[in-house]
Amino acid sequence: MSQTLTLKPDSAADEAFERLLAKVRESVPNADLDLLRRAYAFACEKHAGQVRRSGEEYITHPVAVAEILAELEMDVPTLAAALLHDVVEDTSVTAEDMVQRFGPEVAGLVDGVTKLALVTSDLFRAEAEAHSLPRKEVPEIGERSPLEAERAKRQQDLNKRAANLRKVFLAMAKDLRVMVIKLADRLHNMRTLGAMPADKRKRIAEETLHIYSPLAHRLGIWQMKWELEDLAFKYDEPEKYEELAAHVEQTRDQRQSEVDEAIDIVRERLKADGIAEATIYGRPKHLYSIYQKMLKQELDFKEIYDLVALRVIVHTRQECYHALGVVHGLWMPIHGLYSDYIARSKSNLYQSLHTKVVGPRGKPLEIQIRTWEMHRTAEFGVAAHWAYKEKGEGGKASDQFERKLTWLRQQIFDWQADSRDSGEFLRSVTEDLFTDQVFVFSPKGDVIDLPAGATPIDFAYRIHSDVGNHTVGAKVNGKMVTLSYQFKNGDYVEIITRSNSVPSRDWLALAKSSHARSKIKAYFKKLLHSENVQQGREKLATEAERLGLDPHVFLKDETLKTLAPLFNVPSDEELLAAVGYGTIAAAAVIHKLVPIEPLQPKGLVVGRGRADESKLKVSAGNVDNVMFRRSRCCLPIPGDEVVGYVTRGRGMALHRRECPNVKHYQQTEPERLTTVDYSGGDSQVYSVNLLIETLDRTGLLADIGNIFGEMKTNITAVKTQSHRDRTATLGISLEVKDVDHLNRLFQAVRRLPDVLDIDRAIGGREK
Repeated sequence: MSQTLTLKPDSAADEAFERLLAKVRESVPNADLDLLRRAYAFACEKHAGQVRRSGEEYITHPVAVAEILAELEMDVPTLAAALLHDVVEDTSVTAEDMVQRFGPEVAGLVDGVTKLALVTSDLFRAEAEAHSLPRKEVPEIGERSPLEAERAKRQQDLNKRAANLRKVFLAMAKDLRVMVIKLADRLHNMRTLGAMPADKRKRIAEETLHIYSPLAHRLGIWQMKWELEDLAFKYDEPEKYEELAAHVEQTRDQRQSEVDEAIDIVRERLKADGIAEATIYGRPKHLYSIYQKMLKQELDFKEIYDLVALRVIVHTRQECYHALGVVHGLWMPIHGLYSDYIARSKSNLYQSLHTKVVGPRGKPLEIQIRTWEMHRTAEFGVAAHWAYKEKGEGGKASDQFERKLTWLRQQIFDWQADSRDSGEFLRSVTEDLFTDQVFVFSPKGDVIDLPAGATPIDFAYRIHSDVGNHTVGAKVNGKMVTLSYQFKNGDYVEIITRSNSVPSRDWLALAKSSHARSKIKAYFKKLLHSENVQQGREKLATEAERLGLDPHVFLKDETLKTLAPLFNVPSDEELLAAVGYGTIAAAAVIHKLVPIEPLQPKGLVVGRGRADESKLKVSAGNVDNVMFRRSRCCLPIPGDEVVGYVTRGRGMALHRRECPNVKHYQQTEPERLTTVDYSGGDSQVYSVNLLIETLDRTGLLADIGNIFGEMKTNITAVKTQSHRDRTATLGISLEVKDVDHLNRLFQAVRRLPDVLDIDRAIGGREK
């Protein structure tokens, strides 16, 4: 048993904990309060001596997080986990200790929250920074400059954060309480953000707007969403926040009198129509939503009238529609501004009737009508599920709520299954979760949320993979549309299928969601399996022959079977299929069989290609067609700024002006340097050597090779070298037409997210 830390009787933490117990007693009379007392005592003991930046005892933070969750009426294990959520991270307590003391459920929640530093705008900034360091001017073959090392370090950090995000969502899918605790943790940190330095305040505020607020929205927890947004707005743009807050305060008295008048009118009319127990109040719109409306609609504050929404809460669904009729009988509805989220609830479980009318003083007035059960779900979101369970209100209502949560869990597991690595997972999440959404209806009236710009292809695969694979057309609002049609909010969508129809590769360009794209790719991967196996075998044989190896000796099935586990595939056949499909590079497989010597400082060995210097046109001064050769140290090509060096008995050597040898000659033999006019012949290609710094992952070489193939660029030699920091150096010899051709290659390769740097290789001193 843990020892209980005795705090001062009047400590802020003790007082807050007593409030927490009182709240739990009120909402759940038979709750296990002993579990909360043990968790609190243990947290006090382990956080003893720790203080927050504000100077408060650290224990006040976990107690405040638990209080926030108690307001959401979360269950006792969740509250206990909130009290303990920093113990494992900040003290010597282990996960095993937590299981022994508090049982697997509480320990599992604590483990889910521990060290889940949810990836943030800081992560997205890290992604930009990983590619924003300046390119080095003259890279040496095999050399890793401090700049490159820093770039690699930043990319590693980005990958680590992406892996954390993946872990967050997996934990969230297994038990959504983990995310609710994490949101409460962030909310209390935002409430006390004033104690942090200004730069940290802004970074954390951006984090909150980009990640936490959208997640609160997805989980349907309105209480958290609006407060997170307003607090983040306050610290992200303090001047605009203060200006808007002042405007709202100046008009508060007048606005309140208008709301009070509208409430009295609605209450009297509802009472006259037999709805005597309706609860009616005004809900002020929060500052961030007002600010966003001003930005999107380019309005001045004086042009915004609907700063308050009227909320009407009744007891039954029938009374909701009855009340709607009463409101529309009182005031003229504004066309196009009525939404029925009761018949067709939002994907985050939200239900309510929304209407906007011309109010009693001729100004727009928004009115929301819902039942008390709908109100609980609107305010608490998924947290309402555990409130039902804790109170014993299970059965049919709880089962129905659990079914509604299935879509969220399934979507999270889809992200996990469809992404090969953490970086790809991050891209999928940012595409699907943190972008604008569009809401459309299925023929059954279900609401389907999709990324903005989504098409019938996305909708079809969201329904089921078989529906997607057999899609031939779509109807939107009763009319046939093309598969490239982009949905608008409120569209009614019907997918037309045919049993003998199959997907088209063109659909990859039409699909906007990562889920749909992954299903299309999976279809073609499975369809072309046998063809991929054959192509994989041919690719391996070609690569082996290029290295002077006998494919019949090195590529036996028994040998490939031993390699398959190294690439996380179940069999030699699947390994061949992956090579054929391009998921695994042929060179990577061969390199597992035969050790490849590291890059040498003098550059790459260039294979036999089509490069020919005979058609180069060179003139030095007024003399044309001098005897020349391209220096192997820098291999100039047409379009480069070139300097000629007059050698002793071997004609003129051509160098790129930035070549280190030129700088050496300028200091030692400047009289031997001359300006050269240099151009190539039509349809001619010239050898160049490249160095590419990348993250060391499976399939990257194939991705780079595909880019060269698409741009009709011949590769004549490749060497790879892996480093301990999980990066790799690729030395590639290829043939290009001129500098423009090379620059286009650079741009295409740099777009690959795992590429850290690409540059032309510079060799050693010419002799």
